[in-house]
Amino acid sequence: MPLTHTKDLFAKALKGKYALGAFNVNNMELLQAIVEACEEEKAPVMLQISKGARQYANPVYLKKLIEAAVSLSNIPIAVHLDHGDSFELCKECIDEGFTSVMIDGSHLPYDKNVEICKKVVDYAHKHNCVVEGELGMLVGAQHDEGEEGGGYSKGGVYTHPDEAVQFVKATGVDSLAVAIGNSHGAYKFKGQQHLDLDRLKTIKKALLDAGMGDYPLVLHGASSVPKEIAQEINRYGGKLGEDTAGVPEADIEVARRVGCTKVNIDTDLRMAFTAALRKFFMESPKEYDPRKYLTPARNKVKELVRHKVKNVLCCAGHAFD
Repeated sequence: MPLTHTKDLFAKALKGKYALGAFNVNNMELLQAIVEACEEEKAPVMLQISKGARQYANPVYLKKLIEAAVSLSNIPIAVHLDHGDSFELCKECIDEGFTSVMIDGSHLPYDKNVEICKKVVDYAHKHNCVVEGELGMLVGAQHDEGEEGGGYSKGGVYTHPDEAVQFVKATGVDSLAVAIGNSHGAYKFKGQQHLDLDRLKTIKKALLDAGMGDYPLVLHGASSVPKEIAQEINRYGGKLGEDTAGVPEADIEVARRVGCTKVNIDTDLRMAFTAALRKFFMESPKEYDPRKYLTPARNKVKELVRHKVKNVLCCAGHAFD
């Protein structure tokens, strides 16, 4: 099956009241785990490529890996640039055949954010590609957790409903990533903090009242950072702090019902992969065959993705809607 256009996936997700899992890909094992899990659960999927992933794996390698996955799969797959930080990067990805790109100007003044988003939208729409913008700034590492030059926001800036309407009108972006208390990284919250779901509902209603219909919103920084995985990492030699905390899965379920059409998950994948590797090396210190230790790491990620698409995003079974 060829790559599926992101707009098609959004329309079906909004109608079916489920969310699309947007999972970040950095290497072959992660790609295999994500696609195999979604294939078995009959779930549509968005594969996200960040600037850092392109630098790490080389765009040509990533493109060929995704071509292989698409050729072996029957489920709808879209490819998306995550946190593009320049017009030039977005253009490269559009020209390479990405079905959607994100231009992240959230760290810029409002007018500059509008300007760069509009420039990307004008180019993308001429090439049958959709664009995701971001308004507001998430707490935590910006652009891509753990990458050099990402920047870090301690306070964050929540998305204002009226400003969201103005932003969408001014830029023409096809979806909007909102800041409602979500955060990048493994240390999102302290105590019992939750997403500001009332704000999310207000943003959704403001867009509807402005004549934009059932507008697709995006939730970044939506890893739940499972305590059991953090504990497993530490049990086998890791040094994650005890205050790791993610977005409660119950909050994501509500966000999905309200109309968060796309939910980004990256940190959870990294943690699952790391936990399996640490466990293997601790239990099998004499082993040196990469196939032996990458297999359980891949399986751990696959298990996590299956849980997300089936029990949290509820997109399992919707591949052929």
